[in-house]
Amino acid sequence: MKQTSIPGRADVPAEHRWNLDSLFTSDTAWDTALEELSRAGNAVCEYREALTGTPDAETALACISRYRDANMLSERLGNYAFLNKSVDEGSAEAQTRVGRYMMTASAFDAETSWLVPAISALDEATLKQWIADPAFGEFRVWLERLLRMKPHILSDKEERVLALLTESRQTPRNGFSVLTNVDLDFGTVETPDGPEPLTQTTWTRFLENPDRAIRKDAYTKFYNTFEAHQHTITALYTGSVQQDVAEARIRGHKSARAMALFPDRVSESVYDNLVATVRNNLGPLHRYYTLRKKVLKVDELRHWDVYVPLVGDVKRVTPYDEAVSLIGEALAPLGADYTNTLTEGLLGGWVDRYENRGKRSGAFSSGGFTGWPYILMNYKDDVLRDVFTLAHEGGHSMHSWYSSRNNPFMSYDYTIFEAEVASTFNEDLLFRHLLKTAESDSMRAYLLANRASDILATLYRQTMFAEYEKRTHELVEEGTPLTTELLRSEYRSLLETYFGPEMHFEDTSDLEGLRIPHFYNAFYVYKYATGISASLALAERVVSGGEAERQDYFTFLKSGGSRFPIDSLRVAGVDMESPEPVQTACDSLARIVDELEGILG
Repeated sequence: MKQTSIPGRADVPAEHRWNLDSLFTSDTAWDTALEELSRAGNAVCEYREALTGTPDAETALACISRYRDANMLSERLGNYAFLNKSVDEGSAEAQTRVGRYMMTASAFDAETSWLVPAISALDEATLKQWIADPAFGEFRVWLERLLRMKPHILSDKEERVLALLTESRQTPRNGFSVLTNVDLDFGTVETPDGPEPLTQTTWTRFLENPDRAIRKDAYTKFYNTFEAHQHTITALYTGSVQQDVAEARIRGHKSARAMALFPDRVSESVYDNLVATVRNNLGPLHRYYTLRKKVLKVDELRHWDVYVPLVGDVKRVTPYDEAVSLIGEALAPLGADYTNTLTEGLLGGWVDRYENRGKRSGAFSSGGFTGWPYILMNYKDDVLRDVFTLAHEGGHSMHSWYSSRNNPFMSYDYTIFEAEVASTFNEDLLFRHLLKTAESDSMRAYLLANRASDILATLYRQTMFAEYEKRTHELVEEGTPLTTELLRSEYRSLLETYFGPEMHFEDTSDLEGLRIPHFYNAFYVYKYATGISASLALAERVVSGGEAERQDYFTFLKSGGSRFPIDSLRVAGVDMESPEPVQTACDSLARIVDELEGILG
């Protein structure tokens, strides 16, 4: 559907909206359920005295079951509230509903904050008896995780102190967000249509502009503004790193990185293998930048030349229904059960398809234990990238579909480490299909250039970020103060290593390290790199393999949270503790650069 104007929410046809009846059939039903959640905390607390003593198995099972039911209800309430708000951000009713949910859910969390420390405080023999007891079958994985976390869970009083500090510990992240998104004024950029505001949102658009003067102007003003506030941002980031290091020491972990990797049982060697393998494969990346310099016909490749498309947009109109069919064809190697389920969902109420006034930008998948795995899109028929986005979010939703239908609530949810695998897997199959059926060199070049950009951004760039995070935390753990000069120096060294000899940096280029919001959620970005590495290896394995390889992949999709991520991927046929999957991803970029050089060189 080609949109000639942006409708209000009330004017969006029902067939273009998601259908939230799988969560609640009406707002009145949601209100009734919220009242139920408001009473759930007291119902769990009835067992507090018994559980903090020497509880019998029957009492413990009853308490944990009530806790499960309340959390299941809370998830459903939250999904309904946030999904409604996401399609009409300006709706006072939707905002109020989210606020009411947050207050009720927070009150429940506070009322039941004693439960996990109480269970963790029980002797190991008792917990192992429950884990072995078939009556606790649906809680086995949850209890095993608690038992594993036991050495790092503090006393009830100590955990309460940390809980009370939760809000204040968000100050570095919140301060950075307010400063960079609200307070900083980046000025304007001169364009053929007159001056346009430079903001965090418009920055990317300016850096993709084919006019090099516009790119340079935007880049210069953007980083000059950051330079004027560099010491404030350094203080905010230093505070965030110091908090990570302090909590790791409080909880008895050997480092902040070890603490971050511990819940997923990811060895630090996985992180180090990622960095080492990518560093050993910088050649294809440097060749890519050499090709970029040649295609752009510039004497010197500058940092503001990195994001302008290597190949101009290809004219192609793909109506939504056609995109769904195209995705189904591309994912045929996964079999009819997968493609039929996804197709029915994409056409039958999972997706809020098009832009409307007040709708959140971008796209996301939101799957829960109860209800459909919903997808928000702002689909445009004339943007081929949106077909890839729909396939990507469909991968997330199908992962949620299989996880929720093959695991109990307390262990159905997969980790962030695994989350990007199923989504980027779908993108790779779609890329392969479109490349195979491309009817012109221009379309092939467009697809290859965009795929190279995806791998570069997700594998190489995120690995560079991962190196930086590791280094900054190590410096604090060694007792070295983080100064602005030190942070910039560390980041510039990484820029020069990853971008290679063709890139000419500005004096302000290393300020990029001070503007990345992901750094306030430490040791998160490496998961993007491991995710795409695993997905590319699995895609190759499924496409070139047979029924056994396909079933291995479905075992991964169905694992949910029942296995640790390294184990679930190993079952699928990928060993993330070896360098091989990352090497496979790097080899993919090398092949793409080879083809681009053949077409554009």
